[in-house]
Amino acid sequence: MDRLTAMQVFVEVAQSGSFSATADKLDMSRAMVTRYVGELERWLDARLLQRTTRSVTLTEAGEHCLRRSQQMLALMENVEEETCGQEGELRGQLRMTCSVSLAYAQIAAAIVDFLKHHPQLKIDLNASEGALNLVEARIDLAIRISAAPDPALIGRLLAPCASVLVASPGYLRRHGTPQSPNDLHKHQYLSYANFGKTIWKMTRGDEQVEVSVSSRLSANEATALMQAALADGGIALQPTYLANPHIASGRLQVVLPEWKVPDMGVYALYPSRKHLRPAVRAFLDFLVDRFVTTPW
Repeated sequence: MDRLTAMQVFVEVAQSGSFSATADKLDMSRAMVTRYVGELERWLDARLLQRTTRSVTLTEAGEHCLRRSQQMLALMENVEEETCGQEGELRGQLRMTCSVSLAYAQIAAAIVDFLKHHPQLKIDLNASEGALNLVEARIDLAIRISAAPDPALIGRLLAPCASVLVASPGYLRRHGTPQSPNDLHKHQYLSYANFGKTIWKMTRGDEQVEVSVSSRLSANEATALMQAALADGGIALQPTYLANPHIASGRLQVVLPEWKVPDMGVYALYPSRKHLRPAVRAFLDFLVDRFVTTPW
């Protein structure tokens, strides 16, 4: 049995915690997934996974095997990609992550356009809000919106990210439209989770104010808050890349348009500049050009 394939199957099971999910992702039967893991355990003469009816967890031997398997698979991908890259064609698999809202609004479409020019390349997108260890998760590229990106990673600014306060016309008809930041204390807010209170810093020319916001509805993800705003749930602070289509259609209105909140940045983050794979470099350059030329 192909030991590299067995390592790939084992890594997917370890990361997903599911034989069924691994079978679906790798397009093979669950029985074949079980067989590959079993063959790897017999080859190493060690139990790698603890299986119960509800969970799959790594043993101590499994943790060691996971790290080594990830290194082996990454090495093979690099050999394949660099060899094929000498002929001018990108191959292999690029693994990346970004937030759900950015994937929905921008990145998924960008990936499709990029792949049209590189038919031998595959891209695996992990759309999530949680922080990932790029090395352990074998992520080649992370696209993150931040005011201060992780200093442990190499960061490249792709574009500024502006945000606006928005609410639905229905909400504003019932509750009134704020005319100044002082009016905001009368309203319902939709805020990001994990904050009991949120401070919105706002500027208008030389004027600066801070508004303390507490909400009855919070979420950890921007598209959920946008849907709540569309459903007349209150005032939300939304990135323009997500809110602009709804503002243009009239389904959302900008609240206090003359007042601005600080911009953040859209950053491409990766573990090492020295070992940047050709596919990652090509996709990174593609994103830089796309964000510059597209009125996103």
